[in-house]
Amino acid sequence: MNRSISQREANRMPVRDRTVQDRTSLGWSVAWMMLWSLLAMAVAGTALAQTAAQPGNAIQSVTAAIAQGGNVLVRITMKEAPRVAPNGFQITNPSRLSFDFPNTANGTGRNTQDVAQGDLRSLNLVQVGDRTRLVLNMARTVPFETRIEGNTIIVALQGAGGIAAGVAPAPTRFAEDTSGRQHRILNIDFRRTSEGAGNVVIDLADNNTGIDVRQQGRNIVVEFQRTQMPQHLQRRLDVTDFSTPVQFINAQQSGENVRLEIQPRGQWEQSAFQADNRFILEVKPIVEDPTRLGGGQRRYTGDKLSLNFQNVEVRAVLQVLADFTGLNIITSDTVSGNLTLRLRDVPWDQAMDIILQAKGLDMRKTGNVMWIAPRDELATRDKLEAESRQQLADLEQVRTETFQLNYARADAFQKILTDPQQRVLSRRGSAVIDPRTNTLFIQDTPSKLDEMRRLVRQIDVPVRQVMIEARVVEAADTFSRNLGARLGVFDRQVGDTIAHPTRLTVGGNLEATGFVTGQVATPIPTLVQSLGVNLPAQTIGGARPGAFSVVVFNDSLSRFLNLEVQALQAEGRGRIVSSPRVITADQIEATIEQGTEIPFQQATASGATAVSFKKATLSLKVRPQITPDGNVIMTLNVNNDSVGQNTQSGPAINTRQISTQVLVENGGTVVIGGIYTQDSRQAVNKVPVLGDIPFVGFLFRDRSIVDDKRELLIFVTPRVLNDRLSAR
Repeated sequence: MNRSISQREANRMPVRDRTVQDRTSLGWSVAWMMLWSLLAMAVAGTALAQTAAQPGNAIQSVTAAIAQGGNVLVRITMKEAPRVAPNGFQITNPSRLSFDFPNTANGTGRNTQDVAQGDLRSLNLVQVGDRTRLVLNMARTVPFETRIEGNTIIVALQGAGGIAAGVAPAPTRFAEDTSGRQHRILNIDFRRTSEGAGNVVIDLADNNTGIDVRQQGRNIVVEFQRTQMPQHLQRRLDVTDFSTPVQFINAQQSGENVRLEIQPRGQWEQSAFQADNRFILEVKPIVEDPTRLGGGQRRYTGDKLSLNFQNVEVRAVLQVLADFTGLNIITSDTVSGNLTLRLRDVPWDQAMDIILQAKGLDMRKTGNVMWIAPRDELATRDKLEAESRQQLADLEQVRTETFQLNYARADAFQKILTDPQQRVLSRRGSAVIDPRTNTLFIQDTPSKLDEMRRLVRQIDVPVRQVMIEARVVEAADTFSRNLGARLGVFDRQVGDTIAHPTRLTVGGNLEATGFVTGQVATPIPTLVQSLGVNLPAQTIGGARPGAFSVVVFNDSLSRFLNLEVQALQAEGRGRIVSSPRVITADQIEATIEQGTEIPFQQATASGATAVSFKKATLSLKVRPQITPDGNVIMTLNVNNDSVGQNTQSGPAINTRQISTQVLVENGGTVVIGGIYTQDSRQAVNKVPVLGDIPFVGFLFRDRSIVDDKRELLIFVTPRVLNDRLSAR
């Protein structure tokens, strides 16, 4: 309890008590002085912090009005005159135009304003820290231009009437020249991307070159303002061999500008971007997708935006992309440097790739969080994580698990797991099998056991089966015809003896004509009889030809006229159908054959002879492979051998063989091969001159005609068996 002490009472106190009282009063005075000093310092610090945090400039008002031709002028009144126009980027869907004002406050007192002027619907003003962003919500994407008039920034939105009023008319340019000095082109190159697009790469001496990109008819024209190009680069490039939409590139000096004309073909679309001193014009083919209405296949699927930054920090550009995409971007402390970037209607993911490639960066994305750092830093981090996981795996306790295999063989599965060339288990893992129960015992870490469990579920499944039916059809159509004749004359005198020979003998033996001189009682001819023309018909397949014989003689048996005509014709038609059929599992080779084995003698190394056998069979060897869409790929080897003619070394073997690989639909039939042969022959044997006499010339010649046709066809039909169907 505080008490007040009067001066009289204080004088009555002892000296020691008065001294304590004085000290107590002095302590309270010092405490109050220190407290007031701290409060003053805190107030001064707060005021100083507020003064330091106060932005240097402020937006006082934003107004919009429609000018002539339906154009919209947005006037942004600043507290102080800005030195440069703000950086802006455009979004296609939804259509928005954004401007960033660094070190600027929102002095309008409101964040939202409805406009409804032309294509401009409303605008938003958002201040975060010392930065303010102005967002223009548009009905559609339109070209725009900015300029500075005192302390006012004018944004001209082009309408139906062309360029906005109050802004000097100028062509739409990709980049403006802000330096006003002469520029140079260092190199012109062309590259093909993996998607088949053509990139025209221009290396510039600086990043302030003004660039005008426009389309004239079917060509793309790029003009570099106040730029010089070396003489050796002024040429026509033929890039047809790159298989891109770009065919030719014409580079030439046009006054104080450089003009590039790109001639593409087919359906294409172009996009241009600049990263620092490199300008790239990309011409991509439009690949029509028949399953999507009016859609093409593209690699980048992000919303399109336009960016125009001149020597801005990389972190600021990444912040713009983070605001646009809604992703949480974490940037490493080692990310630094500035970047000049100009993009127009480029997907945001492609813009991200361009920025990362230009500055040697990479990213790792997890959900909606993206971490951006230099490639070496991320590679080192990934390596350390991999080494850490490996060390944990080496220290992890091993366990043993049993796997009962139902369809796969345990020994075959063990070879897969323990193959030294491609080991599936870890360094401490092992696999043991029990052949009797077809069980597999695996000892490894729990993570590896989980992988083995998934692997067993994937491999230990019933194998699909295929029935392959082959039909070997052999058809033959044969025709042969043989004609021949034998003719003889015999003349002698009755009573002649051996000492008096016959006056004339033209002829010979008549046994084949059915007349034998020895069958006549008397007189008996004493000379050997012969035929003057002996051209009989040949046999066909062992069959003797038919014969018609005539013998004319007198009563005294002194004169004979012998005549024999032979003829034989053979026709044959046949068809042999062989149908081997075999069932096998997927990717398992199967063989079926039928026929004979022919023995033959063969000399051995000791000089003795041994009996060997050679097959003459009809065989089918096939290895099927079932494709994911239900078709069957077959590796086939079909043999159709038969016994041929006999030789001194043994019978010959007629071989017909085909080896091929075909793709056939399930249940379909395909002709994998065929052999067609035709044998046409005609032979004539005759007596010269006499064989050519009309009407009777056939008595002095024989003729044979052969016309054989043979055809061999092989049909194959695969059928994938349904596992749920039972055999009947």
